[in-house]
Amino acid sequence: MIEAIRSVFSLLLGAGLMALGVGLIGILLPIRMGAEGVGPQVAGYVMSAYYAGFVLGSLYAQRIIQRVGHIRAFAAFAALLTAAVMVHALVFDVVLWGLMRGVVGLCMAGLYAVIESWLNVRSSNELRGQVLSLYTITIYVSSSLGQLGVNLDDTGGIQLFCLGALLTSLSLVPVVLTRVSGPELGHIRSMSLGELFKASPLGTVGTAGAGIMSGSLYGLGAVYGTEIGLSVFENSIFMGAPIVGGFLLQWPIGRLSDKFDRRTVLFGVLMAAVAAAILMSVFSVGQGGVILLAVANLLLGGFLATIYPTAVAHAFDYIDRSQMVAANSGMLLAWAVGATAGPMICSSVMGLTGPSGLFVFIAAMSVLLAFYTRWRMSRRAAKPADEQSKFVPVPSTSAIAGALDPRADPLPEFYYEDQDPGDR
Repeated sequence: MIEAIRSVFSLLLGAGLMALGVGLIGILLPIRMGAEGVGPQVAGYVMSAYYAGFVLGSLYAQRIIQRVGHIRAFAAFAALLTAAVMVHALVFDVVLWGLMRGVVGLCMAGLYAVIESWLNVRSSNELRGQVLSLYTITIYVSSSLGQLGVNLDDTGGIQLFCLGALLTSLSLVPVVLTRVSGPELGHIRSMSLGELFKASPLGTVGTAGAGIMSGSLYGLGAVYGTEIGLSVFENSIFMGAPIVGGFLLQWPIGRLSDKFDRRTVLFGVLMAAVAAAILMSVFSVGQGGVILLAVANLLLGGFLATIYPTAVAHAFDYIDRSQMVAANSGMLLAWAVGATAGPMICSSVMGLTGPSGLFVFIAAMSVLLAFYTRWRMSRRAAKPADEQSKFVPVPSTSAIAGALDPRADPLPEFYYEDQDPGDR
């Protein structure tokens, strides 16, 4: 483990600083908009612009990386990200904020692609699983701490925006100065969403549904907290909880999906998300206190965070290994499209029903996806557990990364655990 950390420490440090800054800005914006009297529907549009930018970044960032290389691409994306954050501090205008939020999403897609492809290709087969696990831990922990960073100063000033910009700009230093050379670049292989849906309907719909629900929770959760009267500190605890939940539940849910039919596990996770969302919709601060509210959100966020990797693992059970990187890229795109639409639709629901409409919407989407899962179970027989691909607990960031080097193994080595080398 020490060898794994040492080999990619500078890259992980850059990723951690980046996630800290973006996590801080992600909670600061809805709190600030709430304080300025911006309605939940408009705030939802602004926050969903991040995922729209992420879609564009998923489509075009790879070309930029191929053209100029990993280090120059990282520097360009980080500089543009920092500039977009600073624009938020200089001008309060919801239209401009929405545009800048889209720029942030585009840059983050590119930054994740740089870091993840770099880690994947430059890690040895023996250490790759440990390295990607360290990366996942880094992203979750840094994002949680970024949420708490909103308590460091007044949300009405520019200081927290400056802090976010400072962190994103500092992420440049360890990456640009790293002695780990960037991967050689190759050609990108593609797989259309139509081909992906034909190969795995549930995998495609499941990732899109995960995006709709996760995008709504993270885009509008702080708006909900402001609407029900949570203080800035309480809101940071409330919004940090689902990130912690996602980190804690990844491994146990993943192990279950490796031992049983993934669709059964996915159905159970969705029903658990329904229960947690309904609990959240009837909660109020006076009834249970902020701690119980945060615990319920921790469970909801944890269940939602496992939908994406479970759906991806299910899709991999029916996709040829040579197409897995391209399929992963397509599923990320489906997730990002869902995450763009989710906050926009959900904010309209909140405008009609009040703050609790956020969790009513998530519960309704979970029910619909659960019904679709059950229907798909009647249409295709389950694969035996020993023929399933391995579940990999990763954040839904940038699965396009591996496509940047065709010489790289299509999947990390730990995808092939317990398989005979001749079956690879």
